[in-house]
Amino acid sequence: MKAEGKLEAVKDASHLYEVERRARHAERPGFRISELQLSPSQTVPWHFHTNISDTFYVLEGKMRLFLQDPKEEVRLGVGESYVAKAGRPHLVTNAGETSLTFLILQGVGEYDYVPLV
Repeated sequence: MKAEGKLEAVKDASHLYEVERRARHAERPGFRISELQLSPSQTVPWHFHTNISDTFYVLEGKMRLFLQDPKEEVRLGVGESYVAKAGRPHLVTNAGETSLTFLILQGVGEYDYVPLV
C-alpha cells in the first residue's frame, strides 16, 4: 500500500495475511497481547510498526524471524522470546512441520502496521 512513494500504515492488519487462529488476550490504550497460530506454510509478511515494538514469545512449535536494519535471522523455540524494536522491518515464518503458536506483546504506544509490499 503506497501513496505517492510513501508507505501507508494501517490500524488493523488482520485482513492482510491469513493465520490458522488469532486471539486477543488483552488490550489497553497503548498495549495489547495477541496469540497467533501459523500453519507450516503461513507467514506474517514484511512490515514494521512506527511507534511500538513487537515482543514474540513461542508457546508451541518453532519460529523463524527475519529482520532488516540490520539484517538478522532469529530462530525461536518453545519458551523463547525476541523483541523487534519500533521501526525495524520484520517477517515471521513457521520453521517447523507442525503449527506455530506464539504470543505477541505490542506496545507501548499507538499500534500501526506498515506493510513493505
